Amino acid sequence: MKDVYFPDIAVIDSIRNETGDVKTFKMRFKNPKVQNDLTYRSGQFFEASIFGIGEMPISITSTPSRKGFFELSVKNVGLVSGALHSMTPGVEVGIRGPFGNGFPYEKVFGKELLFVGGGIGLAPLRSLINNVLDNRDSFGKVTILYGSRTPGDLVFTNEFKLWQDQPDVTMLVTVDRGNEQWTGNVGVVTTLFPKAGIESENTVAFVCGPPVMIPFVIKDLLNLGFTEDTIISTLE
Repeated sequence: MKDVYFPDIAVIDSIRNETGDVKTFKMRFKNPKVQNDLTYRSGQFFEASIFGIGEMPISITSTPSRKGFFELSVKNVGLVSGALHSMTPGVEVGIRGPFGNGFPYEKVFGKELLFVGGGIGLAPLRSLINNVLDNRDSFGKVTILYGSRTPGDLVFTNEFKLWQDQPDVTMLVTVDRGNEQWTGNVGVVTTLFPKAGIESENTVAFVCGPPVMIPFVIKDLLNLGFTEDTIISTLE
């Protein structure tokens, strides 16, 4: 039996800058068998360790429907994340997991889906969004609502058009504070609800963002007719 307290070694293949303080690390396990045997659910997380410094939990932002690698999006907020941000492709990292319950992917087949993300909270939702879009025929309409503090804090902007161009997908983006170049919506993410034409019937909502955001989103969803069992929330 695998020792869950003993990390496997993963190699950083590439690094993508998402914002000034968020990077996405594309990795693969050094042992090909470990990589080939890797299974996880959207919404789970890994424990990533920088040897000699420490370990931190990081949501898996890649999707299990795409094999041969995994991705972790990390905000630079402390000792371990700062050390990870200083690394370059080819560096080795310890990985334990996956851990956590994950999203109930199979249970929402045939449903319409609403994703509400805030800031780096889009990272675990990205895993499920891409999983859904890779299996588009299994789901109804998809609505993605995403907000951040400023335009410079938006993550995964390179994928927005790919998502919007999928059949029967609506994506709306907002920022708390715009700038001279920003022509989109300004306001918290719940200001997008009226614009999105959300219907609660046969719809399941997935919510992830800063702790201060989540109660307001859930309150508005309940007012729109969602029930507690059709709102699935996780912390960023």
